Amino acid sequence: WIIGFIDITVLHSHIHNLGVATLHAIMPYSVPKALDTAKETLQKALFGEAYDFKFAADSSNKTGVSEGLLVGGNLSIIYSLLGSPSAIDTKGKILFLEDLDEYLYHIDRMFYNLKRNGCLENLNGLIIGGMTDMHDNQIPFGYDVKQIILAVCKEYQFPICFNFPAGHIPDNRALKLGSKVELQVTAEHVQLTYK
Repeated sequence: WIIGFIDITVLHSHIHNLGVATLHAIMPYSVPKALDTAKETLQKALFGEAYDFKFAADSSNKTGVSEGLLVGGNLSIIYSLLGSPSAIDTKGKILFLEDLDEYLYHIDRMFYNLKRNGCLENLNGLIIGGMTDMHDNQIPFGYDVKQIILAVCKEYQFPICFNFPAGHIPDNRALKLGSKVELQVTAEHVQLTYK
């Protein structure tokens, strides 16, 4: 397994294009501060044990049910790979994104760039993990992260969920990128099931 997050997104993305699954999960340096749930999902993934995700819905979610291969990782890295051989093909897929320490205007810029590059047009679902330590300017941008994403994606019909337990958070649960999943987003809960 190739395991990790943030900069490891380069490897996740490039290897996905070769048809090989990878693990978006905690790295050794983050094990001491990771929650047991994060460690448990990594262990289950490594030992081939079944596990799924189910948690309470966020009020900003966009409901729906969809299937596709799970791809993604760090938004800034995915943005920086656009136009390269390592860029992710998102057509018919479920895209997971997370980020850390970014300005809101830059989140807006990156999402519009994904849109202009056709990465959102044929997407089957969008999962937003930890958007941690976001910043605003002295003159406020006017939208928070959820509002930015919903505005960019307003014309699309795919389900969107926020606050997925993965990313730069202590509960960084392991995601098997390159695996087929079903994403179910209702008003009450979000469920991600490996097929």
